[in-house]
Amino acid sequence: MNELFYNAAPNATRLAPRHAPRQYPDQKPQRVYLFGTCVVDLFFAQAGMDTIHLLEREGIQVNYPQGQSCCGQPAYTSGYTEQARQVARAQVQLFEGSDPVVVPSGSCAGMFREHYPELFKDEPPMLEKVRNLAARTYELTEFLLHVCKVRFDDQGQPIRIALHTSCSARREMNTHLHARELLGQLGNVERVEHSHESECCGFGGTFSVRMPDISGAMVADKTQALKDSGADQVITADCGCLMNINGALEKQQASLHGMHLASFLWQRTGGRS
Repeated sequence: MNELFYNAAPNATRLAPRHAPRQYPDQKPQRVYLFGTCVVDLFFAQAGMDTIHLLEREGIQVNYPQGQSCCGQPAYTSGYTEQARQVARAQVQLFEGSDPVVVPSGSCAGMFREHYPELFKDEPPMLEKVRNLAARTYELTEFLLHVCKVRFDDQGQPIRIALHTSCSARREMNTHLHARELLGQLGNVERVEHSHESECCGFGGTFSVRMPDISGAMVADKTQALKDSGADQVITADCGCLMNINGALEKQQASLHGMHLASFLWQRTGGRS
């Protein structure tokens, strides 16, 4: 059930938040912040650059505060609440104002939007700031689809892809729905179903470190389902999952590999990386 979720993290056992349908602006903003995420910054810089390309092609100026780091999710989901607050305070200060914040990762966007208010529920001045940030935070596919209202023209060759969506991103940000709709605009892209799309890949940040045997079994199930799907490529909007899945596929010496959705969209619609 999506309404109730659990993982091994102490702070993760709770009912998923319920929200009224989000209201989107009628016009694209002139400027946005980009929260690049630590995994994109360290391991998938091209996905970050392609995110910028997609936004700039929509006529939007992208501001990337240089002091940004982690969103605090690893500490938070491991039970280190005070350490998570310290990280969160630093990020909130960097993204003040009224410009939207676009995040190429549903789990990190979910941390801003769903969990920062929980972290600061007993600090009214800070709570006001994080609620303001939460209201301005968008996962990339959500922003492209509902704020930019993009209509993509597919310029690539026919391809079969399997979509992986982070379990927390599905739950908190509906990234599976947004990604499917964007991919559905690409006439030469066939999205194939696979039996484990909604299941966790086993990464879960520190979960994969603390429970390596369970994590390894989970990613083995995930990658087997992806290979069995007949897809030519794996697409995901979460780089933590991408790192885990690609690492497992490489170890298995599989020809299949994954790409961040931002890079896939950019390349399919005339961009060159």
